[in-house]
Amino acid sequence: MQNALPPLGWLRAFEAAARHLSFTGAARDLNMTQSAVSQQIKSLEAFLGTPLFHRRPRALELTESGITYLPVVRDAFRTLVRGTRAVTGTDQDVVQVQSNLTFAIHWLAPRLPRFRRQHPDVHLSISTELWEPRELAEGADIEIRYSLRPADTVRAELLRSDHYYPVCAPGYAVTLDNLASHPLYDCSNLLCNWAAWAEDQALAWPNPTITYVTTFSVTLAIALSGGGLALAHDTIAAGLLSAGQLVAPFAHRAVMPEAYYLILSPQAEHSSGAMAFAAWLRGELAAERDPTQP
Repeated sequence: MQNALPPLGWLRAFEAAARHLSFTGAARDLNMTQSAVSQQIKSLEAFLGTPLFHRRPRALELTESGITYLPVVRDAFRTLVRGTRAVTGTDQDVVQVQSNLTFAIHWLAPRLPRFRRQHPDVHLSISTELWEPRELAEGADIEIRYSLRPADTVRAELLRSDHYYPVCAPGYAVTLDNLASHPLYDCSNLLCNWAAWAEDQALAWPNPTITYVTTFSVTLAIALSGGGLALAHDTIAAGLLSAGQLVAPFAHRAVMPEAYYLILSPQAEHSSGAMAFAAWLRGELAAERDPTQP
């Protein structure tokens, strides 16, 4: 049985690269160079005798072998995490929470003191991603995911649907007639985009130049500075709107194809802290009435 298993580091590199479909993203997660990640995966592929990725010009794509091997590796890591927590006595003490960066900053962080007051014995460890993994992140008990309906491979519960609309700084002069001439900002690879918002209200849209970034945190910061208009939705913008830091200059709000989902890992059901956080999260979101609804 000697050398029946590949080194743990190779497996971690494979899981991270599969999660991001990028050696660069994996390198960032693992605090390694891109070339080191690539070499570890080449070593793993040589060990297994089969390629795990198709190397495309702009992205990676899992091979059939990679698709088959990935859930095995993830399950093994989850077992290791659960076992390590049990041995170290932290199994019930720390709840591992994953969410995207913007949700963590603009929704979760301002409300965490309230959770702490209600559950002083529950300790959280919060990790953030620019984009969520396609599967539950390694070691996470709970994930709050912003996306289209997740695949059936994860247990997802709808938390909140939303509406999206342009926002800008107070006093920023803009009208529907000259909107397309202003600096416009948006997140890339979303269905709730400027063209869809215009089409939803039959607004003539000349396909102006739009600057795309990878997180709403950047587009909201630009809008806050008075640098132009960004698309936003209530879950991330309601606090800034109610504080008067941002305004929504137009009445039209479109239904957002993406939504927020709660994903629980199998081990979360055995953690009173994780279940308490999930219940609190549901309650907080349910209590916040959508201001676009009558």
